[in-house]
Amino acid sequence: MTTDDAHLGTPTPEPARPQGPKAPGAKRDRATEGRGRRADQNRRRPAPRPDLHPKPGPSASTSGPSTSGPGTSLSGPDARPATAATTARPETGTTAQRRAERSSAPGHSTPRRHLAQPPDPTATARPDTDPTAPTTRPETGRPEAHASAVTTPHGRHLAQPPDPTATARPDTDPTALTTRPETGRPEAGATRPGAHASAVTAPRRHTGPTPGRPAATGAPGATPGAPGKRPRAVPWLALTALAYALVQFVLVVPPLAHALGWDETVYVSQYDPRVPAAFFSAPRSRGISFLTAPFIAATPSVLVLRIVLTLLSSAALYAAFRVWRPVVGARTTALAALLFAGLWITQISGPQAMPNLWVAFGAVAATGWFLRAVTGREPRADRWLAGCVAATALFRAPDAVWLALPLIATALFRNRRTLPYLVGGLAAGLAQWVAEAYIRFGSVQDRLHVSSATEGDMGLHLNFDNAWSSLNGPLLCRPCTGATLDSPGLALWWLALPLLAAAALAYAVRERRLLPAALPMAVAAALSVPYLLMIDYSAPRFLLPAYALLALPVAGLVTRLNSRRALVLAGLLIAAQLLSQSTVLTQVTASAALTNERYRAAADGLRTLGLRPPCLVSGPRALPIAYDAGCASAQVDGNNVSTTVAGILDRAAKMPTALLTARGQRPPHYARDWTPYPLHRTPGWTAWLAPAAPQGP
Repeated sequence: MTTDDAHLGTPTPEPARPQGPKAPGAKRDRATEGRGRRADQNRRRPAPRPDLHPKPGPSASTSGPSTSGPGTSLSGPDARPATAATTARPETGTTAQRRAERSSAPGHSTPRRHLAQPPDPTATARPDTDPTAPTTRPETGRPEAHASAVTTPHGRHLAQPPDPTATARPDTDPTALTTRPETGRPEAGATRPGAHASAVTAPRRHTGPTPGRPAATGAPGATPGAPGKRPRAVPWLALTALAYALVQFVLVVPPLAHALGWDETVYVSQYDPRVPAAFFSAPRSRGISFLTAPFIAATPSVLVLRIVLTLLSSAALYAAFRVWRPVVGARTTALAALLFAGLWITQISGPQAMPNLWVAFGAVAATGWFLRAVTGREPRADRWLAGCVAATALFRAPDAVWLALPLIATALFRNRRTLPYLVGGLAAGLAQWVAEAYIRFGSVQDRLHVSSATEGDMGLHLNFDNAWSSLNGPLLCRPCTGATLDSPGLALWWLALPLLAAAALAYAVRERRLLPAALPMAVAAALSVPYLLMIDYSAPRFLLPAYALLALPVAGLVTRLNSRRALVLAGLLIAAQLLSQSTVLTQVTASAALTNERYRAAADGLRTLGLRPPCLVSGPRALPIAYDAGCASAQVDGNNVSTTVAGILDRAAKMPTALLTARGQRPPHYARDWTPYPLHRTPGWTAWLAPAAPQGP
């Protein structure tokens, strides 16, 4: 066996440039006896680890020309004979030149080479190294062999015999050396001839940044340092609800912040402790009165009431359409909410104390919970279904019945387990309405009869023309004789809505998802029956529940478009629709604000005439004016008959009383001797004051 001293003076090949001094440990170990010079080339060994206890001294020599200068031998008193070492490979001119260039760099030193120990099966991968990344020998620039090795107490690293159970990577050529394009170094998976070691090649996995390689990143938008983390989805539904509230605060609340409308005064006055309650007709339900009672009891400010209703309606929009997310998806849900919230009647109804918008929210939520109870088998969906049906019945009892009919019919064929919840929720919501029917009208049948008379004798009335005429306002078209639609081009969406619904239904049949598209259409049709087929007047708010439900299948049709051109066209149409609705909203809001201001001006005129609570106001527009003046109201004819002529005269003898008439209208016969006073800032209205009541002793 050749000793290390025999090669201390062996000259090294002439480098291309002047070669600087080599660091200790630059020589390679001689191969052990019994090993071939070019053994298994399919094995690699892990990257060298830094020597925690470097020890200077001469290095072991090799049998060929030395690759380092004097002083690099590993022989010495502490050296031990090697048991498993790699054989040397002759250097080429290119390799020697590269080594010389590196060694001549200022401050260059070659660290002592260490061979990694066998991997611990219980240990985890180092986060700062790539087990599949190639390593390069500092002194030669050649790739290191990934061999299993042990470290001697004196710093010597001895290679271990190959593992017979190790396998090579199936996707690499064990005899080829591949080069990384970015560094010019051999790629991971290449083996060095003469490396008597074996290693199991693990799948390429980046657990952390390595030198010369950027840190591994996860999905697009993931947080740095958290690979694979899914990016947070954009809350489009919440943004739609916020935009809905913003539009109300900017375009609706300021014009309507000073006075309430006609029907609003009826609902709000029921639980206002400062004024007498207005007459509550048979068709009305008290849900909106219950909703506004806490706020109107706290403050008489109309502005505060508008702000509260705006916030509540925006939250209800989010909650109602959020129910549909597991059924139709997040994008469809958000788009449906946008289509519904973009209608001018939806925007103006948000801050108003009117029940139709809340019926729409209840119908959307109830239908969604029904589908989740039938198809998803969710345990709590039945309870939420019952609650939504009950809330809808509180706001408008007849509409809740029309809502429940298609749901009950579907439950009979799909899932009868939901029937008790449907019937129970409907009964709970109707309980107050039924009790009031017996208290005020004698029975449910009598209340329905009075309600029909108030609505103008409900029966078969094709009311499509009136609905079309009032589509862009006014807020109430009664009577609608001679009414014409303003700006018909802004109402084309109403004609396209049935066609879009039919297309969505056909697409659902082709996709075999019929129920989520057909059920909201069936409920929308049922809720439209009394307003399109049974009355002879119209208001845009009557069809709000139908619009809300039809927005869901239409949105589903839009979100399933695949063509870029079709998507762009749909986006342009939706943008044009929103813009046109904002135009109508501005006009109708200005008109409603002007009407409410006339009511407030008439109430101020009555105060100027000395009318103070307790007082009484009668006439066609008595309800809103009396509420603003703080007086009671009474009617002897019309849709809100609440007293008789004798009752008016009896009360006029006890408190200040005024009768209101329009321009050029004569007072009724019982008020011919009352004193007329024109009301300023009104369109010619006149107040007829009854003779002063006799003063008590």
